[in-house]
Amino acid sequence: MVEHKRIGILTSGGDCAGLNPAIRAVVYRAIGTYNWEVFGIQQATLGLMERPPKAIKLEIEKIDPLLTAGGTILGTTNKGDPFGFPMPDGTVRDRSEEIIEGYRLLELDALIGIGGDGSLTILRKLAQQGNLNLVGIPKTIDNDVNCTELSIGFNTAVKIATEALDRLHFTAASHSRVMILEVMGRDAGHIALNAGIAGGADVILIPEIPYQIERICDYIRKRQDLGKNYSLVIVAEAVRTETGEAVTTNDSLGQSRFGGIGQYLADKLAACSSAETRVTVLGHIQRGGIPSPTDRLIASAFGVAAVDLIAEEKYDHVVTWQNRQAIAVPIADAISKYRAVDPNDTLVKTARSIGICLGD
Repeated sequence: MVEHKRIGILTSGGDCAGLNPAIRAVVYRAIGTYNWEVFGIQQATLGLMERPPKAIKLEIEKIDPLLTAGGTILGTTNKGDPFGFPMPDGTVRDRSEEIIEGYRLLELDALIGIGGDGSLTILRKLAQQGNLNLVGIPKTIDNDVNCTELSIGFNTAVKIATEALDRLHFTAASHSRVMILEVMGRDAGHIALNAGIAGGADVILIPEIPYQIERICDYIRKRQDLGKNYSLVIVAEAVRTETGEAVTTNDSLGQSRFGGIGQYLADKLAACSSAETRVTVLGHIQRGGIPSPTDRLIASAFGVAAVDLIAEEKYDHVVTWQNRQAIAVPIADAISKYRAVDPNDTLVKTARSIGICLGD
């Protein structure tokens, strides 16, 4: 019989579809199977800095609606590294011990952290410093966490981007335009590649494959010569200019973020192909909405597996999806590098084989 435990769960980094189903699965498994207590920590590590720590007790009776709910009921944050936390007076302070103390004040036996590689890196550093029992669950719409074929949120983001291409298709054809869809993808082009194939894009541009504007223009002109008076282009936000410069904008806090490569391409393609161009930036729409069936399934499997790892006291591991199974790997392996698109990947070969231009 597994001893009684009090476990915490938090969601960290950018939100995405599938976080709530993962929370739901953790609660069902922890309470229904092991009769443990589960506490949801609000606003990620910020909640552990509060005094008393900001957490709510989670019960089976209240979690069923979470299966189809987007976002996260616990809230999240992607600002403020606790090892160099920005203070109101402009100074920076190490607040890591406050987070560790918050874990102790909640009398937790283990913590499940749901996050991408950045969040998992920070959480692991906290766990090592404070000797905390940590289990990770990967989530990111970019699907760039190492060692896992799928992360929570990716499938829904691809679905939304594919639906956007489906809609742009008709407007492009009606007006004889080149329609450019800019999608998220901070480091990797998984969303653009998957949605581009599924949504019938004519051109897919991803950070992993360098491109030449003239190659894309030649492709568009050849389509025009064949009587195909429109083209669909999907581009990941991290794609650089032809000369290798990042295209960024500054947000309200003065932080630099990717954005604008779609308009850059529109101007270049209009100049060299004489095609009328329009740009749609999908932005945070990719993060929101009802999680897809696949994300609900993956999140549920991850939640159950994470609780089982705690039961086995197999800490410092993250649950991954490999060969249709939830497999635990050391967190160190999962954060050792980001999972980029392999230029020799099956989907890259598929795109080329069905006539899609990748710009090279």
